[in-house]
Amino acid sequence: MARRLSKLQYRPLTSSSKLSFIPFSTTVSAENPQNSTTADGQDHLINDQIHKLRVLLQQGRNETAYNFTKSLILSSPSSFSSPSHLLSFFTSSSDDASLNLTLSEMLLSVCSESKMHSQVSELYDFMRQEGRLPSFGYVRMIVESLVESKKFDNVLDLFKEMVGLGFRPDKLVYGRAMLAAVKLGDLKLAMELFETMKRRKVVPNVFVYNVLIGGLCKEKRIRDAEKLFGEMSVRNLVPNRVTFNTLIDGYCKAGEVDVAIGLRERMKKEKVEPSIITFNSLLSGLCKARRIEEARCMLNEIECNGFVPDGFTYSIIFDGLLKSDDGAGAALDLYREAIGKGVKIDNYTCSILLNGLCKEGKVEKAEEVLKSLVEHGLVPGEVIYNTIVNGYCQIGDMDRAILTIEQMESRGLRPNCIAFNSVIDKFCEMQMIDKAEEWVKKMVGKGIAPSVETYNILIDGYGRLCVFSRCFQILEEMEENGETPNVISYGSLINCLCKDGKILEAEMVLRDMAGRGVLPNANIYNMLIDGSCTVGKLREALRFFDEMSKNGIGATIVTYNSLIKGLCKMGKLKEAEEMFFLITSTGHCPDVITYNSLISGYSNAGNSQKCLELYETMKKLGLKPTINTFHPLISGCSKEGIELKETLFNEMLQMNLSPDRVVYNAMIHCYQETGHVQKAFSLQKEMVDMGVRPDNKTYNSLILGHLKEGKLSETKDLVDDMKAKGLIPEADTYSLLIQGHCDLKDFNGAYVWYREMLENGFLPNVCICNELSTGLRKEGRLQEAQSICSEMIANGMDDMDTNEDLSDVAKM
Repeated sequence: MARRLSKLQYRPLTSSSKLSFIPFSTTVSAENPQNSTTADGQDHLINDQIHKLRVLLQQGRNETAYNFTKSLILSSPSSFSSPSHLLSFFTSSSDDASLNLTLSEMLLSVCSESKMHSQVSELYDFMRQEGRLPSFGYVRMIVESLVESKKFDNVLDLFKEMVGLGFRPDKLVYGRAMLAAVKLGDLKLAMELFETMKRRKVVPNVFVYNVLIGGLCKEKRIRDAEKLFGEMSVRNLVPNRVTFNTLIDGYCKAGEVDVAIGLRERMKKEKVEPSIITFNSLLSGLCKARRIEEARCMLNEIECNGFVPDGFTYSIIFDGLLKSDDGAGAALDLYREAIGKGVKIDNYTCSILLNGLCKEGKVEKAEEVLKSLVEHGLVPGEVIYNTIVNGYCQIGDMDRAILTIEQMESRGLRPNCIAFNSVIDKFCEMQMIDKAEEWVKKMVGKGIAPSVETYNILIDGYGRLCVFSRCFQILEEMEENGETPNVISYGSLINCLCKDGKILEAEMVLRDMAGRGVLPNANIYNMLIDGSCTVGKLREALRFFDEMSKNGIGATIVTYNSLIKGLCKMGKLKEAEEMFFLITSTGHCPDVITYNSLISGYSNAGNSQKCLELYETMKKLGLKPTINTFHPLISGCSKEGIELKETLFNEMLQMNLSPDRVVYNAMIHCYQETGHVQKAFSLQKEMVDMGVRPDNKTYNSLILGHLKEGKLSETKDLVDDMKAKGLIPEADTYSLLIQGHCDLKDFNGAYVWYREMLENGFLPNVCICNELSTGLRKEGRLQEAQSICSEMIANGMDDMDTNEDLSDVAKM
């Protein structure tokens, strides 16, 4: 079998170990004769009880013996410390194997009936040591008891031992063994036991199928679960409520809600009564599928079937509503409805509702709900207060977060690491690292030791500020304080080093963590690969990729995406395509990020046709393009004409994607390039109306459009508007203005822009200076022309033969 079932190890019972069951000393103490008298009296009582029990068994009065045995075990105080203690006394004074076995089985029965599961196991161990085996009926009892006490390893050990000793397990024992295997996560063993059972002509029952279907559903092997469900019909086994509930839950978790609903209809036809579990599973499936209206109907159906929705039921639909478009408003309406019906909202359900409200930033509303529930008898625990603390931290209201912690303490609750970590994490996010450290000290001052998570937050906080020396100090502090850094501790540091371009230092941390026995995972390697690609160290990225494979760490889609992005960035499109095909061959599926990287790579290479092919492929595969898909598509399809760009822009709008500045700038630039200046200005107005702030590139395109039309006054107005918006013209803007005026033979206007450009610390290139000075000379403005030449020489721009191309100035 796949799982090695080790045999139970039994210690031989020596005479001294038998006596160890006796709680009272039988040795007379000279120092304390009263104690010895008490011990003698206790020994006498035990001997009388053992004698009476032996007589009853010898006379065959088993029922009386059973009741007497039960009284000896369950009475308080008892003469015997345990059932095994009683059995030890009895067998040590009896050579009658038959009587000893009878009492052993009687004790097993008493303990099983009284739910004394650990004593059942202890008795079986004692019998085994003595070389006595109970009959099969009692073995079943032992198996049941081990299952009840959740000793699943022992169940499997006992099963193997039984088989080895020649017992023939029945369907009950097989079923319990399979249940133990499933509970231990060994579904393969459970299926092997199932096949063995069938080979040995032991007919499986409904319980066996329920156990296996449950195990398969847990592992999301819903198709295999379906096969077993169908096999039940072939064997004329009638599925019960547990069977249906298990499958319904499995289908819902697999996202197949309609199939689950179909099973509910079959339950109705087959007269199988549902339970609240049936409806909770369906409700959960509908909520996860965002089918909120159907979930509301299901809530009504629960009540129509005579069930009272419990707190867990409401927690499911609260969670669903909060994640839906209806959001907090609908969840609050349902909450009021539930309170009106007298539904008891417990801490778990309350925390779900409050957490959802806090995630939407409605922390004050969450506090109102909490106040209302307290008035209805709820006693809030740490989890609820932690939720409120975290909610205030998320919206940056640190005063209220701290006040909530103080409220916890005033109500007798001790804040734990989670509450403090929320505050510390937010201060780190706000780059208020001194405040974060201050709260760590407060935490320690209240007797709460920082957790690994606390240290990880600090490492990440200092890492984001590039204070790496402090990060290394924190790692040392962790170990000094008895906390072992984990993969997240090192991962936070590696991530920050990679983002700062320090790949060598990040690799040193990788080697250090491995040396300390903390194994890197795929996320760690993904950080190193992405960091290497970002700084153009493609060879290093591929080395880390090879190292992953050698260490048996499977690459993820994130790994492949980082490498493809890096290859495309370096113009290695052939290698990027090879990496793309490697994704599917390793069982992964390319996602939208994969396609975006390839489209961007081909766009930079000027291959607009390939960009469009990839775009169409991703749509056919059901991958929804993102705004980053359209950046290279719109900017890279210049050769295809304005019509294609407009088509792409409209498709983007139909996908409910809002254009950003990059898209607007690309479209505006395209319109002015093709002479559709009015469309460019219309789009710029739309851009502002949509709350997207124009930047220098936006104004450069519009300025170029006006200059082409010879509208110098309107050009000046644009520059003034640009300055009024807080945008400072830079070298590219001034170059466009000077060149535009020169093209229109307005050398005087060009000279004005030239002077402003110099005053703002920018230098025009030689070509523009030559053209402007030549134009001024022709107009007889020799002094201005000479001034330009002198300034060119002073700035080292005396190469009058330089012929630079200004056509790139206005490009996006």
